[in-house]
Amino acid sequence: MKNYTVTRGDTLYGISKQFDVPVETIKRVNNLTSNTITVGQVLSIPTNTNTATYTVKAGDTLYKIANQYNTTVQELIELNNLSSNILSIGQQLKVPVEGTNNQPDSNYITYTVVKGDNLYNIANKYDVTVETIKQANNLTSNLLSIGQILKIPTRNIETGYKEYEVKAGDSLYSIARSYNTTVEEIMNANNLTTTILSVGQILKIPTEKEEVIPGPVKECFGEGYVEPKYETYTVKRGDNLYDIARRYNTTVIDLMNLNNLTSTNLEIGQVLKVREL
Repeated sequence: MKNYTVTRGDTLYGISKQFDVPVETIKRVNNLTSNTITVGQVLSIPTNTNTATYTVKAGDTLYKIANQYNTTVQELIELNNLSSNILSIGQQLKVPVEGTNNQPDSNYITYTVVKGDNLYNIANKYDVTVETIKQANNLTSNLLSIGQILKIPTRNIETGYKEYEVKAGDSLYSIARSYNTTVEEIMNANNLTTTILSVGQILKIPTEKEEVIPGPVKECFGEGYVEPKYETYTVKRGDNLYDIARRYNTTVIDLMNLNNLTSTNLEIGQVLKVREL
């Protein structure tokens, strides 16, 4: 890494050509959110960009690969001289990697805080919980600052099962809705060929189990974040997360993240945050 002081007439594009480093690499290293630079600004320029070769698989997109390797779509486009975002299975891509082992950190991706961000929105974007992000970054509060770099744990989900005894009035649809799964998943888990159920029948219900996140990683702290205010809902008899989510035009997973819930079970009188005011 070397430092470069911006002079009159400099542009990020010109600096990238001078040092043979992609524009997006310079922006990522310096936490820049735009191409604007100022005279006298000191930029960190990578002296060499370690790359590895990645072979495109079915279902891959540039966005997915960029997240996996802690980079951006634009950086991948520049590194590989791509003229579009279209990929083909078996295509070889150069991807930037940190360090000398040419392997990405599969436990985390990085995220740079921008104006308007809060922990809840970031957690929702990456399908993790606020507490998971705070634990991974050793945060003791919800305060964030623009330009702060967060490590976002990538969830390693394995499917487990819990048993459910069919009661009078049950249907596969109502059971699937209660456990935030689908009729098809329940039928597959139980090798069912029909949707007809009998009272007392024991069903395996697919559930998700999240692995323990690796130990906390220390990052920078910031100030200036104000906890948003939320509309709340008090749980009544017969309520479930699916019905509440539908009523407030949100999703079950959003409600669980917003309220740090670890299961879909509710208690009468429980107060839930349902949406930001």
